[in-house]
Amino acid sequence: MTNIFTAEGLASFSDRIHKLTADTKPLWGKMTVDQMLAHVNVAYEMVYEPEKHPKPKGLMKWLLRKFVKPNVVNEVPYKRNSRTAPVFLIKDRKDFETEKNRLLDYLNKTQQLGASHFDGKNSHSFGPLTFTEWNNLFSKHLDHHLTQFGV
Repeated sequence: MTNIFTAEGLASFSDRIHKLTADTKPLWGKMTVDQMLAHVNVAYEMVYEPEKHPKPKGLMKWLLRKFVKPNVVNEVPYKRNSRTAPVFLIKDRKDFETEKNRLLDYLNKTQQLGASHFDGKNSHSFGPLTFTEWNNLFSKHLDHHLTQFGV
């Protein structure tokens, strides 16, 4: 698993993102490249712009922590065409350059804050996570979608 908190990990992901163009087609799935970038950005919005997405409550909060969290924070890659949470669904087209730059900014900020900033930090949906769980959450999701688009 690429360590998103290191300069090397950041460079690896940045290089792959820079290989995308507005015309890059997916190898599977229905999202366009701009929608994919916006989709990936949602995970970072939940960290850096938490007011943008309401936190789950009650039964939904329990279900997410009990059943979804273990699959999201482990190191097992996502399967192709896996279901996604409604908050991550991007139905409209987005501006490719805007979404790409937002993602690069989020990645830079995450790497600069470092693993220690995230160790024990509360996740929007899953409660407190270790820095390894945060890395897996970010890295696995990003790798899955960059692979989806052939980079």
